[in-house]
Amino acid sequence: MEHPFLEDEFKIRWSQLRPENVVPDIAEAIRRAENKINVLSGEDFPDSGLTFENTLLALESAYETLSRPWGLVGHLDSVCNSDPLREAQNTMLPKVSEFFAKVPLNAGLWNRIKSYSETEDANSLSSTRRRFLDETITDFLNSGAELSDEKKERLMELESELAQKTQKYSENVLDSTNAWEMIINEESDLMGLPDLAKSAALESAKSKDLATDDDPKWRFTLQAPSYFPVLEHVESDSVRKRVWEGTCAIGASADYDNTDLVWEILSLRQEKSEILGKNNFADQVLQRRMAKNGERALGFVEDLHNRTKSFFDVETNELQDYKAQSEGTDSGALEPWEIAYWAEKRRKEEYDFDDEELRPYFSIGSVIEGMFSIVTEIFGVKITEPEQSPDVWHESVKFYEIHDAEKGNHLGSFYADWFPRESKRSGAWMNYLITGEPQENGGRTPHLGLMCGNMTPPVGNEPALLKHDEVETVFHEFGHLLHHLLGEVDIKSLNGVNVAWDFVELPSQIMENFCWASESLDLFARHYETGDPIPDDLFEKMLAARNYRSATAMMRQLSLGKLDLELHINEASKSDPGRDLDALTEGLLSEYTIPTLTKASTMARRFGHLFASPTGYAAAYYSYKWAEVLDADAFTRFLEEGIMNPQVGLEFRSKILSKGNSEDPQKLFHDFMGRDPDPEALLKRSGLFS
Repeated sequence: MEHPFLEDEFKIRWSQLRPENVVPDIAEAIRRAENKINVLSGEDFPDSGLTFENTLLALESAYETLSRPWGLVGHLDSVCNSDPLREAQNTMLPKVSEFFAKVPLNAGLWNRIKSYSETEDANSLSSTRRRFLDETITDFLNSGAELSDEKKERLMELESELAQKTQKYSENVLDSTNAWEMIINEESDLMGLPDLAKSAALESAKSKDLATDDDPKWRFTLQAPSYFPVLEHVESDSVRKRVWEGTCAIGASADYDNTDLVWEILSLRQEKSEILGKNNFADQVLQRRMAKNGERALGFVEDLHNRTKSFFDVETNELQDYKAQSEGTDSGALEPWEIAYWAEKRRKEEYDFDDEELRPYFSIGSVIEGMFSIVTEIFGVKITEPEQSPDVWHESVKFYEIHDAEKGNHLGSFYADWFPRESKRSGAWMNYLITGEPQENGGRTPHLGLMCGNMTPPVGNEPALLKHDEVETVFHEFGHLLHHLLGEVDIKSLNGVNVAWDFVELPSQIMENFCWASESLDLFARHYETGDPIPDDLFEKMLAARNYRSATAMMRQLSLGKLDLELHINEASKSDPGRDLDALTEGLLSEYTIPTLTKASTMARRFGHLFASPTGYAAAYYSYKWAEVLDADAFTRFLEEGIMNPQVGLEFRSKILSKGNSEDPQKLFHDFMGRDPDPEALLKRSGLFS
């Protein structure tokens, strides 16, 4: 293939997408996309010659000419990072950023869109096409279409700088994560660690030729399945302290220190916002989201904080008292590396529940199969794994197809990549690769997407056995994927997850609820050796412990939303950006965090949601809690009418999942629930309502 990244085949030939192809292929994609833009901006159409197809759809096609191959590069960077790929991506990043920044600043193109908006054709558009026109006009205005030439030039410079600095931030996080390891030579230092985690650490050491069966050692990394069991279970304070210090070093060690980058990114975003006529970056990015502005988003976070604070203080005091009573000492603040350990110890004692007991019931194969069974029953789809798997980017990646159960038509396909690798970024995410479109025969081409995670990997000959919260993550990402795959919007740019980011988490988070109901759990929670379901007594313990320290979990998320918004609303505009990030974070979050003897380093240096891309979740991390209010409320319909009720499921599919951004999200929620959201729903579910 001459330009493998530019091929438009549905089943992508990943093995052909090599680093050496990136520069020539993306350069060619830019050339083709620019040609399309030049045609649109250069032609002098009479108003009567302007149509939706030759203006709006043609613009969408121009964007896609570059966004699709560049998306493949970004995906490979996140799952198969390498020095050659990184070098190639960084070579093209400024040029790609320049292209996307220039489009809405193109005066000829903007005049064409405005001229079209005043035509008879525009006035007679269907509601979906009209929304796309309105969204496009707003996109251009919010991106500086009517700025002076001088300001447009500076805006393009800012976009390029932001792209490069956020990419460097992301690389620093990945490199510092991979730079750390802890080798334990004495098994006695791992007292309390579950056998599965210990076996995985031994396998990790052997894979690096650091240990053998005759000379065992245990290797731990900063991948969550590796280090977090240490913080929760290992009795040795010194070992837990080493791990905690390792997590604090992410994005903070000498060669990979993100401190200056955080301030530089904030400053660039602030300048961009001011050029675009907004007081701060939060107001700039939230004007088209449900919160509308930074003040309302911050008010939402602070209101939830005020409602949660008394419960949070009780949980903090209870944990401090529990440790003191256990050790026969005075009650007081804990060290940060003690919190997860003593919290888990107390949960075991109070509820006689250890979530490690659940792992045998959550082999990843059963979880995936059961999850597919659930959506088959409630959403009317059928999911299969083809006999012959297509080309994939790693041997552990799976490929699936999804069809409509009633009509049999191919709705879409998707990849799943679940286990950590050194070349793969941390966390879990979903992305789309291809968005289907309507055909003249009344059908539509299928969608293509993916979901990735960093779950507990298989050890030896055993299957991968997941923790319950990892199961929730699998369901969460699949919810995002369903939003894409079940989309029926005629305009690709309005399909699926292309919605306001404080609404986009509703489909993902509502899926997590099926990990707690017996009717749905019984479809997949089976012991990997015996096939038995979760015993009733263990299930009851699991439910009883669900809201254990729920205020602390709530406050953790609120603290991240608070830090995000404070940085982008109040701190980015200050004239002394060199101030101490750790001290600033401590001051901002003093009422949101557990007091500790040793002060934790700021999350800002490793907060990829905020700083690993030019926008991402910046000024929008509150979205998780905002959407959690929506999902807690929306799931009450399943609770009241039946967890596995296909009538409710099909309504959710038709009124939420299929609609994408074709209508206002507030209206979509109202259409499904018959009313506006209940703001108390989340607090009630979390046991924090009095």
